[in-house]
Amino acid sequence: MSAASRAPQRPNRAARVGRDRRAGVRRRVALTAGAAVAALLATACGEGGTSGGGGDTNFVTGTDGISTAAKGERAAAPELSGETVDGKQLDVADYKGKVVVLNVWGSWCNPCRAEAKYFTKVANDYADKGVQFVGINTRDTNIRAARAFEEDFDVPYPSLYDPTGKLMLRFPKGTLNPQSIPSTLVLDRDGRIAARSLSPLSEERLLKMLKPVVAEK
Repeated sequence: MSAASRAPQRPNRAARVGRDRRAGVRRRVALTAGAAVAALLATACGEGGTSGGGGDTNFVTGTDGISTAAKGERAAAPELSGETVDGKQLDVADYKGKVVVLNVWGSWCNPCRAEAKYFTKVANDYADKGVQFVGINTRDTNIRAARAFEEDFDVPYPSLYDPTGKLMLRFPKGTLNPQSIPSTLVLDRDGRIAARSLSPLSEERLLKMLKPVVAEK
């Protein structure tokens, strides 16, 4: 074969090499993005931690991971209002005068599923004792998944629908950790943050957070 007949093949080989390199880069980018998403989900739903990420919250954390703030040293909860999972409007400020239990959850979160039955039970047990439970549903981009969760666990209280996590960012620095789902806060009758857990709760631990605040005069 002459040099002249071989010459047209060279650009084709170069083009193939270029396409292969670009494809390799795209594969590496896709793998990296997939790993990042997996890491986010892994850290966003688990056993949580004891730190809300700095800030002066006056919390004292016990060996059981429950943090409490003394009366008179509690941070005020932010304005929390919006549409609920079932399509209604809710403003947590309307519950002032009651003890409020805020639970941050997602239908995609296995620890949230594990604790849901305890929240349903305690919410029903304390419904006539001046206690209001409110959920904050986060990162459920499909609201139908959140509704199915509430139906599966017979959740008797409303949940604000917060797929982007913007409501969590309203809390004072150090109160919540967006990577710790589920999280639970107990607000006193003045709307101040009395207790916090950044990990899943059993019925016993939930009551340990709730009872002292209910008993306050």
